[in-house]
Amino acid sequence: MAGLTGKVEKEVEIHAPAEKFYKLWKSECFHLPTASPSNIQGVEVHEGDWESAGSIKIWKYTVEGRAETFKEKIEADDEHMTVTLHGIEGDIFKNFKFWKPVFKVAPKQQGSGSVATLSIEYEKRNKDVPDPVAYVDFMASMTRDVASHIMKA
Repeated sequence: MAGLTGKVEKEVEIHAPAEKFYKLWKSECFHLPTASPSNIQGVEVHEGDWESAGSIKIWKYTVEGRAETFKEKIEADDEHMTVTLHGIEGDIFKNFKFWKPVFKVAPKQQGSGSVATLSIEYEKRNKDVPDPVAYVDFMASMTRDVASHIMKA
């Protein structure tokens, strides 16, 4: 990686239908503490509501054994089934100046299920900060949990 800015990305195949996965992330993320309790301990609306673009939410989560919080403003793209979380504040900003996780899902080209493409665009505070691979792995773990939750419903 050149410099302090970058992007980490991971694809995860899931059995859940793309539309249901997208809907949960776009407007029903209050289900996430139930769907992925080892990762997400809470999510609440700080400003706006669960469904409107531009609403602000505060997340309580655990990554690599650390309890952290994250405040974000959501952007949803229905055409591409993409949810972007624009980071506003939280523990992540101790090491990063810019933080933008993205969840994109599409039906598989062959067979049933979907493919979730998870990414984080970021800018580090300094060169000693490691690339946020642990966080994209966290997103993958959460994605698998959410897909299982959807399939059980």
